[in-house]
Amino acid sequence: MNAILNKLAAIRVIPVVAIQNADDAQPLADALCNGGLPCAEITFRTAAAAQAIHNMAQNKKMLVGAGTVLKIDQVKAAVDAGAQFIVAPGFSDKVVGYCVKNNIPVTPGICTPTDIERALDYDLDVVKFFPAEAFGGLITLKALSAPYNMMKFIPTGGIGVNNLAEYLAFPPVLACGGSWMVKTDLICGGKFDLIAKLTREAVDLASQVKKS
Repeated sequence: MNAILNKLAAIRVIPVVAIQNADDAQPLADALCNGGLPCAEITFRTAAAAQAIHNMAQNKKMLVGAGTVLKIDQVKAAVDAGAQFIVAPGFSDKVVGYCVKNNIPVTPGICTPTDIERALDYDLDVVKFFPAEAFGGLITLKALSAPYNMMKFIPTGGIGVNNLAEYLAFPPVLACGGSWMVKTDLICGGKFDLIAKLTREAVDLASQVKKS
């Protein structure tokens, strides 16, 4: 497995962030580090994404990725800004092919066996199960993963403190993505102490989980 994906496996929880103001990226990085979670997936859902990645990547403790990546141009912008991994909500052959060709770690979104087999065609060993809860949650993931024991998953979508442990206990789950500790209103409100507290609670919860 790629070294970056191994780091995500060790971190176990990936904060999924939509930043409205790139100036918030550095204090957010500090809050995440203070909470014991030096990682973030900055989504291309806002115009500030590329600059936010650049700003956050100045904190050398941080593992910064780009999410909601839909086009090759966004991959290039993210990597140029300092992103170390790419996450997509669905499966784009153009995006995945470009990342694989250029040795950029990528986890495309999947929700069907066909999606998983497309990922296998590119020799990927980690994919994003998205939107996790909307597509049946852990029950669906267990059914999907059964024929594909070589694949690891990063469930994202509808995951929070109430179901994080259940997902992490399932052996094929590499890590979980979530936004409950980095909600946009908390970031815009400058509530970085609260973000650090919520992050610390997520880390403590994850640390107690053992694979079933």
